[in-house]
Amino acid sequence: MSKYWSKLAAGLDPYVPGEQLKDKKYIKLNTNENPYPPSPKVIEALKTAANESLKLYPDPTGDELKITLAEYYGLDKKQVFLGNGSDEVLAFSFMAFFNPEDDILFPDITYSFYPVYANIFKINYKAVPLNDDFSIPIEHFFNSDGGVIIPNPNAPTARAISRENIEEILNYNKEKVVIIDEAYVDFGAESVVGLIDKYPNLLVIQTLSKSRSLAGLRVGYAFGHEALIDGLNRVKDSINSYTLDRLALVGAAAAVKDDEYFQTTRKKIIATRENVVSRLEGLGFNVISSKSNFIFISHSKVKAEEIFIKLKEESVLVRYFKKPRIDNYLRVSIGNDEEMDELIKALNKII
Repeated sequence: MSKYWSKLAAGLDPYVPGEQLKDKKYIKLNTNENPYPPSPKVIEALKTAANESLKLYPDPTGDELKITLAEYYGLDKKQVFLGNGSDEVLAFSFMAFFNPEDDILFPDITYSFYPVYANIFKINYKAVPLNDDFSIPIEHFFNSDGGVIIPNPNAPTARAISRENIEEILNYNKEKVVIIDEAYVDFGAESVVGLIDKYPNLLVIQTLSKSRSLAGLRVGYAFGHEALIDGLNRVKDSINSYTLDRLALVGAAAAVKDDEYFQTTRKKIIATRENVVSRLEGLGFNVISSKSNFIFISHSKVKAEEIFIKLKEESVLVRYFKKPRIDNYLRVSIGNDEEMDELIKALNKII
């Protein structure tokens, strides 16, 4: 601890990203990245945009990208907010909609950035225990004091909840904001973007990092009633008016417009996931039902931590969380077919 740190910095328990090892070549199945490259149209757009205009600030409102997203999802431009990855959008949302004195609700096993944001912004929270099968107990998210945030599908469990369940939560929290984090929704879950006009308390957050292969550009966005978007803009413009650079804006727009490429790669990942699940179950693994581009697995005889260590020795990286209730599970990103073949080969050796 540095003597120059503020009390805030000294008291933080930061989010820990997946390992980014560089000592040798690894099969990287630990950060839920897309195994396929971005659309060729994205690369073309980036090359065109990489010109002398980079000396100028980007459009602070990102209107072209907002219009592209609004048209794709059947919304109005005023219902769209842009940020530097969905993590930044989440951070702005905690500041914009949650009050420190009112307990917000999120699952006890979930995206580990939520408690980090709650702590840094001094927001009280209650971590709602998931059921034993890692499903979300819907009724425990009713009548919150301060608001609700739920990932759908959840991370790291990969389980999804239905639109009907989310509507129940919305109806029981009409005076509070309900945030549905749809970072992985394109891999099999049901989006609730279409409910925005019906529920003024609904904010849906998505990202281009996963299903559109743009983790390196850092583009996230939120959809919601105009009043919610105005609240996000008030926070953003009090911190950084230029959250997205010129290249990110044009690359993101190109990715959204190339729906054919998006659908092709998305379906490939889903097909690979289903194939791998069957093969893992044949090796004695319990695989939680997944609607994401990752799976959550445990073995009947071999401890997760042991498998995690031995997979690394075999140059395969997966994610291990040494936390209560999930310390015998591994989160495995879905790679391409060749990468998943190598995973199975390594697991056969270990098991």
